[in-house]
Amino acid sequence: MKDSLKRNSRYSQEEATRLSRKNFLKAAGLGSAALALGFYFPAGAHIVNILAGETAADNEVPLVSLNAWIHIDTNGQVTLFDHRAEMGQGSYHSVPQIIAEELEVDLKDIQVSFAPGNRNEYGGQITGGSSTIRGSYKKLLKLSATARMMLVQAAANQWKVDVSTCYAASGHVIHKPSGKKLHYGQLVVAASKLQPPKEVPLKPVSEYKLIRKASRRIDTPLKTNGSAVFGLDKRIPDMLFATVERNPRMRGTVRSFDDSDTMKVKGVTKVFKVRMKVFNTWREGVAVVADSTWAAMQGKKALKVEWDDSNFEHISTPEIYRRQKELLSGQEGLIFQTQGNPSEVITAASTDAKLDVLYETPYQSHYAMEPVNCIAHWKGDTVEIWGPIQAPEMVQDAIAQEFSIPWQNVKVNMTFLGGGFGRKAFMDYPFEAAAISKELGKPVQVVWTREDDATQGPYRPGISYRCEGVVKAGKIEAMKVRLCGQNIGHFSSNDRSKPNGSASEGFLKPYTQSIPHLSIADVTFELPIPVLWWRSVYASTNGFAYESFIDELAVAAGTDPLEFRRQHLPDERVHKLIDKLEAVSGWKSRGTNKGYGVAITECFNSTVGQVVKVSRIPEGGIKIDKVWAVIDCGWYVNPDIIHAQVEGSVAMGLGAAALHEVTFTDGLVDQKNFYDYNMPRIADMPPVEVHIIDNAEDAGGVGEPGLPPFAPALANAVYDLSGKRIRRLPFSLASV
Repeated sequence: MKDSLKRNSRYSQEEATRLSRKNFLKAAGLGSAALALGFYFPAGAHIVNILAGETAADNEVPLVSLNAWIHIDTNGQVTLFDHRAEMGQGSYHSVPQIIAEELEVDLKDIQVSFAPGNRNEYGGQITGGSSTIRGSYKKLLKLSATARMMLVQAAANQWKVDVSTCYAASGHVIHKPSGKKLHYGQLVVAASKLQPPKEVPLKPVSEYKLIRKASRRIDTPLKTNGSAVFGLDKRIPDMLFATVERNPRMRGTVRSFDDSDTMKVKGVTKVFKVRMKVFNTWREGVAVVADSTWAAMQGKKALKVEWDDSNFEHISTPEIYRRQKELLSGQEGLIFQTQGNPSEVITAASTDAKLDVLYETPYQSHYAMEPVNCIAHWKGDTVEIWGPIQAPEMVQDAIAQEFSIPWQNVKVNMTFLGGGFGRKAFMDYPFEAAAISKELGKPVQVVWTREDDATQGPYRPGISYRCEGVVKAGKIEAMKVRLCGQNIGHFSSNDRSKPNGSASEGFLKPYTQSIPHLSIADVTFELPIPVLWWRSVYASTNGFAYESFIDELAVAAGTDPLEFRRQHLPDERVHKLIDKLEAVSGWKSRGTNKGYGVAITECFNSTVGQVVKVSRIPEGGIKIDKVWAVIDCGWYVNPDIIHAQVEGSVAMGLGAAALHEVTFTDGLVDQKNFYDYNMPRIADMPPVEVHIIDNAEDAGGVGEPGLPPFAPALANAVYDLSGKRIRRLPFSLASV
């Protein structure tokens, strides 16, 4: 198997990583072989000195850690730590790129390693909400500049010169008048005895050498030569392997099981019942433990389980949407946002002056290329975790709470993730691995098959939207939206009195300044199906409803759809984005009914506008000719990564809009693997042209905001070409 073949080639990298972390722990005061200065404690929002007087062991290079992100050994080797998960979105490169800019080191000369889960040193480490850069960049710039200034001061002190005559470049401090220079490794010990400056000037954008410049990603060679360690590749000594047969209806319990045939499979060592926490409910299954992944999988196939599926509803997809439609026709819902009197205005308007339409969006699976997996090693009252994990602190808290141990006793080590999209920010699979390891008293890797991943969820919720509106004198007079779908927050809380906190996600805030009568409400809808964050969360479904409806209102007003948005979005930044989108797409010269659609959405502090061009094909149906995307994400790091993330978002948005969905029959998931959950192929992908707005605003997200506008822009393009309004996803391009 692939993981077995790669094992030997990975040991050198893993040994290097372990050595770095070993030195890191010593620098943190848990050992005695290193000097350390300037550890950063987010809770205190300041830099403090930690001095250690001991020297390194004879067989180790003395290490100085300037802060939790920067390690420099006395040979001058710089190691930068990425405190977030790397699942393809680029943090493994962009976080070091930020640090290297102010530290004045070359990316080609550094090493990068994943930071362990430690909220006291790194603050929040949840990789979600497109938060890695926007939540950390100011802190990282300041920490890096502080470290550089201390190294420069140490050199000036050694040369007995004024610090203003010295500068840093390429991992060295240089004395301008004489040309003398010292590498950072020669200065870190002296720097450790200095008091960090309270204020540090940061470079202006105009002086950036690395930031805002395209550069080859550090992780690309690792992923192409096979040396990158993903969760499935990770190995630790004496590790066992496990698979779990879980109830296909997700909430059922184990009535009984017969493992007689399973125990005959060579390599299988133990079979037992296991429970896994899924939000505030439990999922039962039967674990099969073996000395290899293959043996565990074969043992699972031979297992016979009788399930108890009583006490919860076995729902089917048509019934889900029938109920949602019925609720939307009879309930006002919980008000999330309101201004003016939209209900009164809509009721008083004549029939030909108002719209009342329903949009439906499907359940979706995350379908990351690397199925869910996790290693756990329970030792006494501590447990150590390794794997593709998006949210270390959430894993620590979940395990600590259920097993009654301090969160500090749960050590979480991140590997590369083969995709995540929100699924690997959940706590169920590390929790299950910990429970199995505790039962065995040994380390174990729990591997989910593709079918496990596809049929167990959690999923993006399927949501219906009832949108009502009135246009008067070419403007939106009133707009009323009610959404009906599962609320992720309800799975972890018993409070049903509050509306979905993401009910307006994706809807641009400036709309509220131009629409005098507006309301957004959430109609409560409960099912036993577990739902979870999916790339761009509720914006991925809200965006389709909101921006499709804006387009319908534009048509009702007899106004160009892009100009209609400009009139209703009184915001300078949005107008600049619209101007750019209009220019690059050739919107004004497109002609009429030529298959152009537009949508603009906002999430995680970034705004993205997209124009989609479609055309008829001779054999019937529609093809996507091109997508133009303009993103305003404020301060940014690497334009190549932004382009890649927007392009990837379009690919994922295309799949959700026109190719795949999760459906249920009698409580069972219908789609088991890629053969019936069709993903976009290369031939399906249109050219995508990405443009970035330059400005001095605070950083917004990049990994997710490119997804929400695609589906409505595509649907609006289909309408422009064919006159057919798409109100339910997914739809078939071949049959339009």
